[in-house]
Amino acid sequence: MPSLPSLGLRGRAARNGRVAQQPAAPARPSTYVVDCGVYVDGVRLPGSWTHSEAIEEVRRRGTGFVWIGLHEPDEAQLNVLAETFGLHELAVEDAVHAHQRPKLERYGSTLFMVLKTVRYIANEKLTATSEIVETGELMAFVGRDFVITVRHGKHAGLAQVRSQLEEDPEQLKLGPAAVLHGVADHVVDTYLEVTETVQDDIDEMEAAVFAPRTNIEAEQIYLMKREVMELRRAVMPLARPLQRLAEGYTPAVPEEVRSYFRNVEDHLTTVSERVAGFDELLTTLVDATLAKITLQQNTDMRKISAWVAIVSTPTMIAGIYGMNFEVMPETKWVFGYPVTLLVMLIACLVLFKIFRRNRWL
Repeated sequence: MPSLPSLGLRGRAARNGRVAQQPAAPARPSTYVVDCGVYVDGVRLPGSWTHSEAIEEVRRRGTGFVWIGLHEPDEAQLNVLAETFGLHELAVEDAVHAHQRPKLERYGSTLFMVLKTVRYIANEKLTATSEIVETGELMAFVGRDFVITVRHGKHAGLAQVRSQLEEDPEQLKLGPAAVLHGVADHVVDTYLEVTETVQDDIDEMEAAVFAPRTNIEAEQIYLMKREVMELRRAVMPLARPLQRLAEGYTPAVPEEVRSYFRNVEDHLTTVSERVAGFDELLTTLVDATLAKITLQQNTDMRKISAWVAIVSTPTMIAGIYGMNFEVMPETKWVFGYPVTLLVMLIACLVLFKIFRRNRWL
């Protein structure tokens, strides 16, 4: 039976013609959590878990960790997890709004890392609106007994990473830092794949630029250079965070995992060198294309000038004889007209031979 005070409140609300509004319950994390797993001794425990149940199980056992994957959560949804795991509000804001540069920050005992994901988009023909390299973002919160990954974008899913790690319990035994390494290694591997494909496109452009009698627009090279700059903004800033993780920036990354981060850093160096090479090569191709266009324009102008000279000769003769003076040479001669036409033809042929010999035509 409801208590009398509650009845009184309900009665007053009814008399006032309205019903008291109850605050909306926050959305259940299961509606936006991609996956939530509990790992003990490198092995995933069976069953499905909510985020609160998972962390309670880990802390009850005193070992293991929780790995939660999210895809584009809003602020209210991520705040539900932030309250449970003690995530810093600034990191939560960055994870919700995205558009961050690759970085590594430490909030107490929790690490927050941002990585840029990339995906190559094939195009039959480049236009002003073509996109070659699509970018997304991947954030990771790493604590003593949890990892929370937040993904923005339609690509770079982590299902494959999770499966590979679950097949290697010895790696997962190293804790949340091993998951962070797996995520970073996956992202850098995609960089390698994208740069290899971009390399093929640039090689085709290079062959077209330096091949004789081929037409290539400088705009296509500018578009490729724009996409390479986008790739560069994703790759270059990641070097410093990986270096800090490899050097022992935080005790959350044990010594056993630091060597793995050194390997990822080496792969990133390879990618960075490729991207820098792309930038320099595209700059060279732009210069070569502009020089080729200038040369083609000069050739066209020579052809135009040659034809103008050829056409101007009969035009000049016809103009002179079109002045209709009474006293003009050969105007009364019966062969004057055919001889004039013959002179025009011979003059045009002579000029044509001269220009052809000098390769103006």
